[in-house]
Amino acid sequence: MRRVFTMISQVSDSEVTVLIEGDSGTGKELVARAIHFNSRRAQDPFIPVNCAAIPETLIESELFGREKGAFTGAIAQKKGKCEVARSGTIFLDEIGDMAPGAQTRLLRVLEEKAFERVGGTESIDANARIIAAPNKDLRKEDEDAKFRPDPYHRLRVFPVPLPAPRVPLDDIPHPRAPLTYQPTADPE
Repeated sequence: MRRVFTMISQVSDSEVTVLIEGDSGTGKELVARAIHFNSRRAQDPFIPVNCAAIPETLIESELFGREKGAFTGAIAQKKGKCEVARSGTIFLDEIGDMAPGAQTRLLRVLEEKAFERVGGTESIDANARIIAAPNKDLRKEDEDAKFRPDPYHRLRVFPVPLPAPRVPLDDIPHPRAPLTYQPTADPE
């Protein structure tokens, strides 16, 4: 964990993208928040996005916004998370579940710092820092062609590997072992 704290302090004031890698339950969002709130962007929004919780058909609209009439049900223009974050930070959690079309649009944000709303033609500047965390090994996904290699490599500019949440078995009481209480001697 000391190595993780050192990495957080090293990357906080830079502008590079960060890929936080680790098992479920290791605190990836906490690390992303620590990076954001220790950076020059701390006064701007921190926008967490759970990519697995957004349906594939809506992820692009959620991230990049939409224009009125872009699709059935789009009755008004809506800003996406990239636009709402302004100069803050977007945390893309469970990015391994992002649809390939959204990966392509995200690649444009990573490369050109710009995007277009769904159904729009105007290019909008994207100044938000991107921090991502996969829920699976993206290198394996890369081999299986589920997660594209180009966004993966642009997200992994500064990888932060988190240690697995392992507890020594001696620290966990056996479920059938009787709990014993030994009161300490009264100091009087």
